[in-house]
Amino acid sequence: MDTLTRTDYHFPGQTGVYHGKVRDVYSIGDDQLVMIATDRISAFDVVLPKGIPYKGQVLNQIAAKFLDATADIVPNWKQASPDPMVTVGVRCEPYKVEMVIRGYITGSAWREYKKGVRTLCGLPLPEGLRENQKFETPLITPTTKAMEGHDENISKEEIIAQGLVSREEYEQLEQYTYALFKRGTEMAAEKGLILVDTKYEFGKKDGKIYLIDEIHTPDSSRYFYSDEYSARFEKGEEQKQLSKEFVRKWLMENGFQGREGQQVPEMTDAYCNSVSDRYIELYEKITGEKFVKADAGDLETRIERNITDYLDK
Repeated sequence: MDTLTRTDYHFPGQTGVYHGKVRDVYSIGDDQLVMIATDRISAFDVVLPKGIPYKGQVLNQIAAKFLDATADIVPNWKQASPDPMVTVGVRCEPYKVEMVIRGYITGSAWREYKKGVRTLCGLPLPEGLRENQKFETPLITPTTKAMEGHDENISKEEIIAQGLVSREEYEQLEQYTYALFKRGTEMAAEKGLILVDTKYEFGKKDGKIYLIDEIHTPDSSRYFYSDEYSARFEKGEEQKQLSKEFVRKWLMENGFQGREGQQVPEMTDAYCNSVSDRYIELYEKITGEKFVKADAGDLETRIERNITDYLDK
């Protein structure tokens, strides 16, 4: 199966390129970005050795849908999606923090809580919480945005004290984060899902705050199935979830957590295709639409042609 795991394009007006963990971002002039969602997959801050068919298309199309559905809350960077794996938009100066918001205690937050930690990004956590329990109100637990390696948890007061974001702007980011999470929660509920936690990235251009990057995708968010949540929680069972967590669990079961000296387990074609099937299932459940596979015969040429045609216009 053809997957896109690396790009090396030279577009008209190109002024730079940044290869992220799963996205390649091309700067066009001073004020436009072309973001290509590749089929790379990362876990524990490590890019895994094989691509996942259609993963880039899934992520790009989910993000585009949610950017359009939240544009009334906060302006966002998206201008167009000239290819199923591509978004073109406004170039902003990113804030150096990511706004993580959690409606439930799960994942890394639960792993820390289980060890006895009772504060998260400066916020106190009550005693007696159980895995996957809903918080009384969603918690914003920001992280620093690392160019390499791990993002680190940080408190609101530390962000302001370090001058990463001014108090006034940070409080605006908080308001946007709560409002976006509320909208995402409502949209998920319509599809029989619970939006458990997610992250938002923001940037600034000409004094105005924009929502940037992807939102509400299975790479940046976690979803539970709402019809099974209560029964599973009462019994202390694992929640059935829509997120990339199933990949992390497979890696952990096979002795890999991104630590030094650990080897990524073999990713057979059958395994990669099974992950692809899960991503497509995620797309259809989250959007309520049938996933239409784009022609993957010659991905690099198709993408280059679609981007170049768009920029030429």
